[in-house]
Amino acid sequence: MGINFKDISGVHGDALALRAERTKILASNIANENTPGFQAQDMDFAAAMANVQAESGGELGDGGESQLMYRVPYHPTRDGNTVEIGVEQAAFSQNATDFQTSLTFLNLKFKGLAKAINGQ
Repeated sequence: MGINFKDISGVHGDALALRAERTKILASNIANENTPGFQAQDMDFAAAMANVQAESGGELGDGGESQLMYRVPYHPTRDGNTVEIGVEQAAFSQNATDFQTSLTFLNLKFKGLAKAINGQ
């Protein structure tokens, strides 16, 4: 009898994959802060997570890709760039914190599983 890590990790495995995808999107926004005409994007994490959970296999698939949205800037620029560095840095920081939270939950679950396997 094998261990199904998908069942053990619960939503946190999917959350980590989506958070990693969102990190790429936000990092791209920050990197293109001075690129004329660049349109900042973000993902609707809740909708992407619901999409992933609704899929039968629970694989990431296009859960993140289908939920991409363009940001509406608070202060538009003349060159058409919609990246606002403060907004992007705040979103990146919050995403990193949420990523760490899911990672901590997974770590605790795996430690508990290791204790059960060792009979402690």
